[in-house]
Parts: sequence; C-alpha cells; structure tokens
Amino acid sequence: MNPLKITEDDLHGYVDAALTAERRAEVEAYLAEHPEDAARVRAYQVQNQALKALFDPVLDEPLPDNLHVLAAQPLISSSIEAMPAYTTIETTAGPRGNRKNQPNLKSVLAQRLAAGLLVAIVSGVAGWLAHGQYQGSERVAQVTPLFRQAAVAHVVYSPDARRPVEVTADQEEALVKWLTKRLGTPVKVPKLGEFGYELVGGRLLPGNTGPVAQFMYQDASGQRMTLYVTTETTGKVETGFRFAREGQVNVFYWVDGKFGYALSAGIAKGELAKVATAVYDQLDQK
Repeated sequence: MNPLKITEDDLHGYVDAALTAERRAEVEAYLAEHPEDAARVRAYQVQNQALKALFDPVLDEPLPDNLHVLAAQPLISSSIEAMPAYTTIETTAGPRGNRKNQPNLKSVLAQRLAAGLLVAIVSGVAGWLAHGQYQGSERVAQVTPLFRQAAVAHVVYSPDARRPVEVTADQEEALVKWLTKRLGTPVKVPKLGEFGYELVGGRLLPGNTGPVAQFMYQDASGQRMTLYVTTETTGKVETGFRFAREGQVNVFYWVDGKFGYALSAGIAKGELAKVATAVYDQLDQK
C-alpha cells in the first residue's frame, strides 16, 4: 500500500537516488501500478546516463590558459570577502581621469565572479522549477530535437555488451511486428550488409509524446550504428538531409512522410553519409 501521494518531486528524487529507503519502496510500488509514469522515469534515467556519457569527458579537459591566469591571482578570493554587498563604480569624462574613481582589476573580477554566481543560482532555480512543471493531467511537454534524441539513445545503448537490444536479429520478423504495433504504422528494417553492418536487433524507447524505435547494427570490428525511427515529426516541413554532431557521435537525420529518421555512429561524417543515403533509398521504396 502507498498511503502518501506520489508527486513529481518524488519521481525525480527516485531518479536521482535522493529518497529514503522507505519512500523509494513506496515509489517503486507506485510505478509498478502506473506503467506510463514508469516509462517516464526510465526516460529520465536514460537521459541522466546519456548526459554523463556525453559531458563527463569535458570535466577531464585541461583548464584553459585564460582561466589559469585568473586562478593564479592570489588576491582575488581575499578581496571578495572584503568587498561590500553593492559596489558603485564612478567614471570620469577624460581618458585618464581620476584613478581613485576608476575600477581596479580586483573589483572588476570580483563583480564578474559575483555575476557568474548569480547566473548559476538563477539557472539552477529555473531548472528545478522547469523539471516540476506538471500539474495533474496537464503536463508540460519537454520537446527534444530528433538528432539529440537519437544521439542520446545511441550513447546509452550502443556500448552495452550484455543487452544492447530488446529483441535480437534472429527474431527480426517478430521485432518488426512488435514495433509496427507500438508505433501504430508499418516500420521497415534497412539492410546494411554492403557496408559491413549487420542487424543486432532493436528496442522500443520513449519519445517526446509516444513510443519510438531503435534498430542497432554492428560491423566486424564491433563498431555500432543505430537507426532511430519516430512518428512524432509529422507535419514538419524540413524534409532534407541534415547533419548534427553530439559529443563523439555523428548524426544524419531527415523526415520522410509520417516518419522521422536519425542514423547515428561514431564514424566519419563522409562514411556515415553514404550509409544514410542507402538507408533513405531503401526506406523510400514503396
């Protein structure tokens, strides 16, 4: 039994592992009885994993030289503590003017650091408010671009050695029927053998407003490529090939009729373009 109402904050706390053991058990019981919310929680978890995979390498990059210069200023941190909460800077009309009224380096840097801290605080508060913008059944949709959805899904699932797909290639017919039923329209699986890629299998994923499909391929070297298929792009006018890069993942994406497609891989843009063209040709055959 769950005597307390499960809120959106509880769901995000569950995703962030910020709940007590008792409350976590209550949320898990709730999710077991509410598959739509359970799918949304899985999507949040996938997003967290993808963000870590995409941006953790940035944290390991060396500090830029210009920041090294600022870090080497020993008086900046101590001067911030001595500054009043509000500082008024007066200027003079002349190019030199009275040096007593001109801002010095320490005060300027301190103000910039304070402004940066304020921006960070405001951004954090805005992010927290945004993630909780759900009011009863009137939930605010957070739309993620097609190429980013595909790149995130690729980063999360392609490295998985044990279970990269839900249904394997030896059950391709069953996979196609299942995804066709869930997407509500017939889906096709391109053949990429001429490029050295064989189908590994596929899975169902949560999109912005409904289910989407992901097909995974692999070559002899173990390089993996994924095709993201969605029907959420209906009505969009940009039907031509488009290219995007997310981290180390290159993505070619396009809209064709009721479908949106995105082909993702960590290979060169030119090589991926050839495969994307072949995929387009196969899927465009009536």
